[in-house]
Amino acid sequence: MPMLRIKIKMLHHHHSGHLRPHEYTSYPLLALLLVVVGIALAVSSVFALNPPPQAGSIGLTGAMPGPAPTVGAIINSPSNNQHFSTSPITIKGSCPKTTIVEVYKNDIFAGSGACSDSGTFAFQVDLLIGQNILMARVYDSLNQASPDSNTVTVFYDALPSQGSPVAALGLSGAQLLLNTDAVYRGIFPGHPLSIPITILGGTPPYAIDIQWGDTTHTMVPRNDNLTFNTTHTYTAAGTYQVMLQATSSQGRVAFLTVIAIVNGQPGINVALASTTSNKPENRLLVLWPLYTTATSMVLSFWLGERREKHMLGSPALKFRAQT
Repeated sequence: MPMLRIKIKMLHHHHSGHLRPHEYTSYPLLALLLVVVGIALAVSSVFALNPPPQAGSIGLTGAMPGPAPTVGAIINSPSNNQHFSTSPITIKGSCPKTTIVEVYKNDIFAGSGACSDSGTFAFQVDLLIGQNILMARVYDSLNQASPDSNTVTVFYDALPSQGSPVAALGLSGAQLLLNTDAVYRGIFPGHPLSIPITILGGTPPYAIDIQWGDTTHTMVPRNDNLTFNTTHTYTAAGTYQVMLQATSSQGRVAFLTVIAIVNGQPGINVALASTTSNKPENRLLVLWPLYTTATSMVLSFWLGERREKHMLGSPALKFRAQT
């Protein structure tokens, strides 16, 4: 049986020499995306190198020196020449807002309290037996003092069991008094506050009850009248009224009120400090090289197509294609 043979002739396609469209990539859109991503990375880098303050991070604050208070406190109660048979008494008056009021009796510190938002103060002070010249002075946040207030003279007519009149601080067991610093500033939550307490007069042993102003109290027994320190740790910022009351073996009582100012808590953000893989700086170390590589690839493809168009459009290449 004869075999049927089919002969196929392959003809080469001659190039027409005309350029065909070959730009299939939207380079303007890619360029826009690269610009947007670059701006986002730049902004992230700025914030990573200069992060804003965060909760739990360390912050620094300061106060610029200003003029001292020009308006002092005014004692409204008790009245002048008033007599008392018990101590302590409550002293009241007016004061500039956001200040601390310190009261003195015969130039001896008698207690301190905060000026309220209504511009008034009221707290208890212990009296010396006999005449007491009361004076108040306010201090601002920089511990700058105002002019002294008006003076009020009162008398503590103690019963015989409470002791005999004394002069200045030469008590010799006749009267029991407590003394300490006026105001405690700059304490932070979680940090111990140390208060030095001096017992004047009375007969040991003593029992000192300290009310810290945060619903807690400390009872300290003492067998002598030497200065000692007691500590307390606050858990929250605020202004606390610390009340101290001492009782001697003979039943005599001394009372003192002071202010403790607890500032905000500085600290380190533990999550950021302990987890280095989540730091913004580490993420940027990976993203910037990727961004640079992507930009280089897009630029290389664009330059390659530009060169191809130039070569296809050259006269020599057109001549060879036509021949």
